[in-house]
Amino acid sequence: MKIAFDAKRIYQNNTGLGNYSRTLVQSLAQKFVENDYYLIAPKITTRFNAAAYPHCHVVTPKGFFLQKIKGWWRSCLVKNELKNYKIDIYHGLSHEIPFGIQYTGIKSVVTIHDLIFERYPEQFNRIDRIIYRYKFKNACKHADRIIAISEQTKQDIIDLYKIDEKKITVCYQSCDANFYQPVADAEKNAIKKKYTLPDEFFLYVGSVIERKNLLSICKAMLMLPEANPIPLVVIGKGGKYLREVKAFVQKNNLSNKIIFLYESIDKNQSLEFKDFPAIYQLATAMIYPSIFEGFGIPILEAMASNIPVIISNVSCMPEVGGEAALYINPSQPAEIAKAMQSIVENKTLASTLRAKSATQAELFDAEKCAAKVMDVYLNLMHDH
Repeated sequence: MKIAFDAKRIYQNNTGLGNYSRTLVQSLAQKFVENDYYLIAPKITTRFNAAAYPHCHVVTPKGFFLQKIKGWWRSCLVKNELKNYKIDIYHGLSHEIPFGIQYTGIKSVVTIHDLIFERYPEQFNRIDRIIYRYKFKNACKHADRIIAISEQTKQDIIDLYKIDEKKITVCYQSCDANFYQPVADAEKNAIKKKYTLPDEFFLYVGSVIERKNLLSICKAMLMLPEANPIPLVVIGKGGKYLREVKAFVQKNNLSNKIIFLYESIDKNQSLEFKDFPAIYQLATAMIYPSIFEGFGIPILEAMASNIPVIISNVSCMPEVGGEAALYINPSQPAEIAKAMQSIVENKTLASTLRAKSATQAELFDAEKCAAKVMDVYLNLMHDH
């Protein structure tokens, strides 16, 4: 088969959608070498090296004119390229497919990660909401198959967009394979030194936005006994909500207990993704009290890193955490504090959670996730 991917996020996105796209394409290219994979990329960066995979081909806009209208090329004009390359299946890896692809004879698949902008419209600006709704609805209506990243997202697509559930397959995502590898002590010590990390710390990873609910962890920190001095390390950027969190931290004298890593590191340094597995593995536990997610990849990264996770008991998070997590009500800081304290005080609980994390993370290993996606492609080709 010749399979094309919308590769914009592969090259241009450093967070969730980019990680999903890179991990999936790498896994498919390594495991299913009988196919050819075409990366449709408006712009190339160093985030992905397609040359490492003999069956990967990169397609970029050719000529001065198309270079000037890359966005339009990606979302519409690229159909000509797909026909020239005789593509069998086009996979939109993040919520969209080229407009009019249904008239080309090329099969299409779209991955829908979440419909959070529909559930929490107040957290998105109006123009973005209009664009997202137009693109997402077009993709759900016209793609031959929809991949939902969790049962929660599948249900949202059915409820909010009235799509026939027969068209939707749940294919969980994986995370970067490096999280599954134990980091050597010497390397961990080097990373600890590089970022001036404390001996013990709780970890929060994710954008600092209202839905991800960092403020509740800060409130929980106030409830911890004085005898528990373990700080919280925050890896994530934000705007208005981050300022709100910082104001709370300042007002409640928590500045020595909450470390915003992006700001505490040396100005000449950047926080590198390749160091994340070591940072996770150094942590006492990861806390993710999000109010709503499409999947919640930091949960999987933490479990693959064999550390205890404290996560919300809502949305898709129990799907990801299974029996390996401590669950809390995200709107109850006291519950978060209690879970944090129990991991510190109860060593047996902490080691049980570590063991369960490792087992649970195996369910989401990249090969299994890629095989599930390949099944979607094969069934689609078989049906027609």
